Amino acid sequence: MISFVATPIGNLKDITLRALEALKEADAVFCEDTRHTLKLLTAYEIKKPLYSCHKFNEREAAEKIAALSREGKNVCIVSDAGMPVVSDPGGAVCRILREKGEAYTVLPGACAFLCALVLSALPADQFTFVGFLPDKAGDRRAVLEEYKNARETLVFHCAPQDADRNIAAMYESFGERRACAVREITKIHEESTPFLLSEGLTGEKRGEYVLVVEGAGERENSLNALSVKEHVAHYMRAGLDKKEALKRAAKDRGVPKNELYKETLDL
Repeated sequence: MISFVATPIGNLKDITLRALEALKEADAVFCEDTRHTLKLLTAYEIKKPLYSCHKFNEREAAEKIAALSREGKNVCIVSDAGMPVVSDPGGAVCRILREKGEAYTVLPGACAFLCALVLSALPADQFTFVGFLPDKAGDRRAVLEEYKNARETLVFHCAPQDADRNIAAMYESFGERRACAVREITKIHEESTPFLLSEGLTGEKRGEYVLVVEGAGERENSLNALSVKEHVAHYMRAGLDKKEALKRAAKDRGVPKNELYKETLDL
């Protein structure tokens, strides 16, 4: 049997009984980083042969996994943290196994972006998981433009060194939105920090982040509940001049900007 096994994202106690059983019964464990997985197995006194399965050798790993399965061996596939395949290696392995007709299963468990969604307190009834944004500015802008009118909550993964540039790019594409930065999930120093895109995220950036950003529909609903004057003032506080602030507020409300002008003469 081939099993994709979710592992803890921080606290080592967040592993399921089924995951431990599968790892104990495995004949081989394929991991994103063998050194990282060795620490997890050692914590539970499990000794197994470890093989690399990362983004640079997935096809080779998949061939070996399929061969072991055909021999009747039990194989587990894990990433460093959370669910394999989701922003982690394993997607190519799934496709190759499917092409070869090799059956596999999934053992559920910890997932960083779902924890972050709950911690953010932003709407979770509808959301889109975007994952990591591209490194190149043009590609990053193109991805964000695809989602700027999405009405559901948006969820991103983000390395600490990319946090400021990604948030700035979101503000450029989305305009003002409520957001929340979540890090160190399930650990002692777990943080969930709400902020506005215009303000950015203050403080030293450390550890992997999940950035949760409200959707276009939520932004419009929350801003449209303000008076016209408060609505325009909100954008002016975010750094826009009055003309641009009027334009943004009018767009949110679906009316011509001249309808708002008289109510903002003293701004």
